[in-house]
This record gives sequence, structure tokens and C-alpha cells, in this order.
Amino acid sequence: MDSSPSRLLTREYQSAGAISGPLLFVERVQQALLGEMVSILMPGSEIRRGQVIELSEKHTVIQVLEDTAGMSLSNIRIRFSESVAQMDLSIDLLGRRFNGSGVPIDHLPPVIPEKRLPIPGSPINPLARAKPSHFIQTGISTIDGLNTLVRGQKLPIFSGAGLPAKEIAAQIFRQAEIVEAEREPGEIIRKSGDPHKFAIVFGAIGIPFREAAFFIEAFEESGVADHTVAFLNLADDPTIERLLTPRYALTAAEYLAFEQGYHVLVLLTDMTNYCEALREIATAREEIPGRRGFPGYMYTDLATLYERAGRIKGRKGSVTQIPILTMPDDDMSHPVPDLTGYITEGQIVLSRELHRKGIYPPIDVLPCLSRLMNQGIGKERTREDHREVADQLYALYAQGRDARRLESIVGAEGLSDNDERLLEFAGLFETRFVNQGRQKRTLQETLGLSWELFKTFPAERLARIKPEFIQRYYKQPAK
Repeated sequence: MDSSPSRLLTREYQSAGAISGPLLFVERVQQALLGEMVSILMPGSEIRRGQVIELSEKHTVIQVLEDTAGMSLSNIRIRFSESVAQMDLSIDLLGRRFNGSGVPIDHLPPVIPEKRLPIPGSPINPLARAKPSHFIQTGISTIDGLNTLVRGQKLPIFSGAGLPAKEIAAQIFRQAEIVEAEREPGEIIRKSGDPHKFAIVFGAIGIPFREAAFFIEAFEESGVADHTVAFLNLADDPTIERLLTPRYALTAAEYLAFEQGYHVLVLLTDMTNYCEALREIATAREEIPGRRGFPGYMYTDLATLYERAGRIKGRKGSVTQIPILTMPDDDMSHPVPDLTGYITEGQIVLSRELHRKGIYPPIDVLPCLSRLMNQGIGKERTREDHREVADQLYALYAQGRDARRLESIVGAEGLSDNDERLLEFAGLFETRFVNQGRQKRTLQETLGLSWELFKTFPAERLARIKPEFIQRYYKQPAK
């Protein structure tokens, strides 16, 4: 057999030139495809998987999706598949568990595909996108009242080490329901639709087994396990696999949403681990680093994931993303939360200070944001006073926080009567509105509680609310 080009069979090579960390450099490869999947044939019958990530005249760079330990340049063969990574898809995905590379780990047979789709996905034509406008009630007041989640939105949770992000995310998945219209003032009509048309896709990216088990148990206890698809890349799994996990998860979500008509909630945790894996690959490729060593194309790479959320005109389903990321040192200017905030439509930020006070959920509403909130609220979708109540809560709480800082400088004796009232409101807002424990609140309960908190002030102090709403909902301060 001619071994001068080390070509053994069609699309099979034995010309590995170097191994650097998770990367394999193969020489003299002809007509390789960017993103093409390869099989690395080890001595014996062992096969490891890889993906082409770079092409040049001299080298084809393969990202090995498993451990490179034990590989020898002289005894491995590389077989090219002539296709990019694809996923077998069918309705039978529901209730299944896979590893981060889409291989079943629940001891059930492989999925019999109704369709195969490439995991990088296809961009949604902007002209085909439907505007997200359906309010999703999460049962958490700080989200429903002030940072409303709508169907088709991408709304990440910015957490810090040790903060209860996973508990909040599990609570959202357990309680979420679609609320679309108002019949009478204060009466909400729920239009959740066919309960079998709701699905959850869970992507675990480099998290500990205990955290993954928490989510799986939460899904089972809440009765949603039979319409949940889980992709698990744990902390002791290959680091490089973390780059594939969210893509497999989002491919499954898009199929269920746009082919099967499901409303899909996608939870991806932890996106910081994903970015760390991206940095590891960039370092192995000896790329010029950007901020804090992360590659300069990380913004574009994250956008290819986050922008897969949304709705399509003429399709019944939707993909709503709730990514979770851990901010190193609680720093929102860190590249991962910073770039995520630019791409996504807002953020939910957890507060270590509130967590230390025993407040749950410890959501700091001031840095939080939902850019699509106005599209999902109002008379036809939630309640006519929703927007103005939210604005008034924000204004009074921000002024109360300013009064709290002033008190730390001049002391309680130096505060005016207005400052003391704002200080009282800030305390009530945190202990009564933010701190709701694990209980579920309807939107009407959230808005009713807001009006109760407004009793701290005379009606004329509520400058951000229309007089007709004050007349309808306001109650005189308790004496």
C-alpha cells in the first residue's frame, strides 16, 4: 500500500504531525471541511471523536472531543466523515438523558431519527422572526413584576459562587405558565394551552454531579421529567465536550419548537465553564488572547448560541433561553457577563448582600433588566397598571437605597422625614416583596402587594402612576 501520503483508505489518514493539549495536527489532508467530524482510530478497537476546527495548506487542526492521553502519532488513524456534527431527532427525545456529545446515558436504545440536523444550527432570518409578546408568569415577583420574561426571550441569570441560582432556575421551570390576557380589572386569563406542548431542555456544562442531580430531581418532583431532555457534561467529563453541549441542547430545542410545535424553556448552566473551555482551545491554538485571556471572537461565539432563542412566523412553537453564568468575584464587568449582557435581552442579577440577609430569592432589582418587558405586559396581556407600578417601585427603591447610604454617612439623626420614609420603604420592599421564599405568587398577588407597599406614601407622592390607576387601586395609608 502506498504510504507516501500516509493515505490508507478513502478519507482516512495516518499523517498526524503533532498533539498539543486537546488538539491534533494532521498533515497533507485533502478537501477537509470546517466543522467536519472525524473518528480517531486507536490501537485495538478504541475510537475517539474529533472535529475539524482549522484548515491550512500544511495542517488540518482537529479538536479531540475526548482525552488525548495514550495517543501516539505513529499508531493512530484519522477517518474523516465528510459531514459536520449532526443530531438524530425525534419526539422520543422527551424524557431522555444524553452526555454532552449527544450520546444516550440512560441505558435506553438510541433515538430512531425522524430527522437529522447539524448542531451548529441555522440563523433565523430576521424577517421571519416573530416579535416576542406573550408574558410568561414565573411566580417570582421580582421577575414578573419588574423584569418580565416573555416567550422567545433570552434572559440570563448572573450569579456568584455560592448564590442560589440553581434553586431560582428550578423554581422558574416548576412554576412557569403563559398568561396572555385580561378579562376584568384584576382578573387574569391563563392560556397555557396543551400541557403536552411544553418542554424543557437542560444543558449542564461542566457542573458538579451534585448540581446536575439537583436539577434532575427537581424535574422529577415537579412532574415535568417526561417532557424534559437533559444533556449532561459534568465537571469530570472532557473539557472540550463543553463546546458541543449547548449546541446539542439548542438543536433539540429548535426541533421540538419549530418542527413539533412545543414551547421550550432552555436552561444552560454554567456558561462561564463554556467560555473557559473556549479559552483553553484558543490557548492550545496559540491565538492572540483578548480580555483576560479569552479569545477575541468570544462575543461572536456566544451570539451563535444566544441568538438561537426566539419565535418564527407561522410556527406555533418557541425557544426561550435562561442561561446561568457565574461571575468571578461577583464582577459584572468580567468578559463573560459583560458580553452576555450585550447579546441577550436583559439579565437577572443575584445579590450577595441580600443572600447574607437571608432573603430569597436574592435578586437585586436595580441592575436587573428585561428589554422585552414592554412587549409582554399591558392591558391585553397582564394588567393596565403593570408598567407604571414597576416604574414607581424602581424609583422609590432606588431612592431608598440612596437614603440608606446617606444614613451610613450622617447617621439616623441627620435624615429628613422623607428620607426616613424612603428608608422604611426600602426595608419593606426587600423583606416583603423580594423575600417570598419558595412560594408561588400570581401576577395579581404581585401587583396587589406593590399597592400595599405604596401605602407608605401619600397618594400625591406616586408621581409615576396615572391618577385613574391611583383612584382604582390605591388605599389610604394605615394609621
